[in-house]
Amino acid sequence: MKVFRSFLHPELAPACALTIGNFDGVHRGHQAMLALLRSEAAHRGVPCCVMTFEPHPRDYFAKSLSQPDLAPARIATLRDKLQELARCGVDQVVVLPFDARLARQLPEDFIQQVLLQGLGVRYVLVGDDFRFGAKRAGDYAMLDAAGQRLGFDVARMNSYEVHGLRVSSSAVREALNLGRMSDVSALLGRPYSISGHVVHGRKLGRELAATSKGKGDGFRTLNLRFSHWKPAASGIFVVQVHGLSPQPLRGVANLGIRPSLDPSDVNGGRVLLETHAFDWPADLGAEGGYGKIVRVDLLHKLHDELKYDGLEALTKGIAKDCEDALAWFASRHGETSRQTTRDRI
Repeated sequence: MKVFRSFLHPELAPACALTIGNFDGVHRGHQAMLALLRSEAAHRGVPCCVMTFEPHPRDYFAKSLSQPDLAPARIATLRDKLQELARCGVDQVVVLPFDARLARQLPEDFIQQVLLQGLGVRYVLVGDDFRFGAKRAGDYAMLDAAGQRLGFDVARMNSYEVHGLRVSSSAVREALNLGRMSDVSALLGRPYSISGHVVHGRKLGRELAATSKGKGDGFRTLNLRFSHWKPAASGIFVVQVHGLSPQPLRGVANLGIRPSLDPSDVNGGRVLLETHAFDWPADLGAEGGYGKIVRVDLLHKLHDELKYDGLEALTKGIAKDCEDALAWFASRHGETSRQTTRDRI
C-alpha cells in the first residue's frame, strides 16, 4: 500500500475508486465499506484509494476555537490506522493535512480540484452521513449530482450493524471509555491494539526493583508513546505483546498519564502505554526491547489509573495488577479447556 501526503504527488495513480473519511479504528463498518470499494475498483480496473485526514477535522476546529472538549477521543494512532487499511487491501491512501485552507474550501472546488484533477475519480463511495466542504455544505446529493454531470459514479453505503447495534467510531469510543473490551473486539472484529517503536522512559522499573528489596527484576516496561493527547481508552489492562518473540507475551499495561509520577518527567507528561511482560525473552537482554516495533493487544481492563503515595505503594499496586492479570489469563485458559472438552463430546 502506498501512502501519500498530497493529492498532487506524481506517483499517484491517474484514476481510482475512492472513499473518504477519518476511519478512526477501522471498525467492521469501515471494513465492509472497503470490501465493497475493492470490488468496484476491480470492476473498473483502477486501484482502490482512501482519503483521510490528519489531524482529525474536529481536532483542528477544537484548536482553532480554543475549545479542547470539541476534539474527539482518538481510537487509533495514524500508524495503526494505516496498518489496518493495508490489511483491508487498500492500494493507496492520501493523508491530507486538515488545515485552514481545506476548512475554507467550497464543496464545488473540492470536487473539481481534489476529486477530479487530483485523483481522477471514477467511483466515489461514502457513508450515509457524509458531509464535505466549508461549513459542511456538501452532502451526498450534491456529490451524486456532480458525478452525473462530470462522469464519475457515486454510491452511498448505509450503516453496518452487529446484533442490532450500529457500528461506528462513536460506539467504539464509548465501549473503550467504559472498559468493555469484549464489546470493542466485537465492533472492531479484532482485539483493540496499539503498536509502535519502544522508546526510552524514566527507567522507573529499576527503581521499583530496588524498592522490592531484590525480589526479581522489578517491573521492566516497554514504553510506547500514544501520539494523540486524548486516547479513547485509559487505565490498567491485561495485555498480550507481539513482536518480541515467536509467541505473544502475556503482560499488564498502563495507558495514560501516570498520575503517580512527576508530570515533567522525561516523557513530558505525554500519554504512554507502559507494558510489563511477565516472561521477558532472555535473548533480548535488559536493553533489547528499545527501538523494536511491537503491538500490544489490550484484552481486559482491570481498573482506571490510580495515584499512589510513593514508590512502595506503587510497587504493591503493580504487583496486585500482575496477580489479577495472571488470574484472568488462568480463567481464560480454563474456559478454553472446558470449551474444547465440550466440542469433543
